[in-house]
Amino acid sequence: MMTEPLLRIENASVVRGERRILDDVSLTIAAGDHTAILGRNGSGKSTLVKLILHQLYPVHGARVEVFGQSPWDVFSLRRRLGFVSPAAQSDLTGEDALEVMDAVVSGFFASRGVWRRETITPAMRDAAAEALHRMGVEHLIGRSMATLSSGEARRVLIARALAHQPDAILLDEPCGGLDPATRRLFLDSLRPLAQGGATLILVTHHIEEILPEIGRVIMMKDGRVARDGAKAEMLTDAALTDLFGLPIRVDVGRDGWRSARLD
Repeated sequence: MMTEPLLRIENASVVRGERRILDDVSLTIAAGDHTAILGRNGSGKSTLVKLILHQLYPVHGARVEVFGQSPWDVFSLRRRLGFVSPAAQSDLTGEDALEVMDAVVSGFFASRGVWRRETITPAMRDAAAEALHRMGVEHLIGRSMATLSSGEARRVLIARALAHQPDAILLDEPCGGLDPATRRLFLDSLRPLAQGGATLILVTHHIEEILPEIGRVIMMKDGRVARDGAKAEMLTDAALTDLFGLPIRVDVGRDGWRSARLD
């Protein structure tokens, strides 16, 4: 059981050239605090993801801690923080000879595939098989990643993140490239993860992707945290109209899902 915050960022700014992509961002996410990070394209969401993953670093004086530690060994971080994105999927599906089980097992080594120098234990294969079963894609074992549909590959990617039982999963625009039906099936497959102990951090610009289990929404605008609070208080007509710059009406379904439409 974690006692330290999953994520703590204090006064973080990221500068590219003369532009501040992130501007004095501060936020804390506790273990078990399922959170959506919502904003338009260009709002700073992707830069924030790279900051969390230590793919880039803030200007001097900022504090960025993941699981209470900074700096982090990237390979150790990946064992505790699963990561899913369309770009990560492209890396795996671009390997023509990469088989589904090997793709999942490769997550233990933070590599694109399994290499001869790596020792794969029976426990690793058992964990990979269990993760594929949890995501309902164990029947894909033996297939090449390059032959899978986008929805199938996305669920294999989740299984890869789950195999080493991470404390949290960071989902960066996880529904990108999925058709509406596949998107809903994929989102439904995430709900047991939120109910089963792993903390979800969902980065998106679609409120339709925010799971009912997610209780907190952080709104990003112009590289800053514009709003941060309970989902019911954040996903309102007024707040979303301000965030996206268009008149938006929010519809709340009985099943806990929300949708947005132009008013």
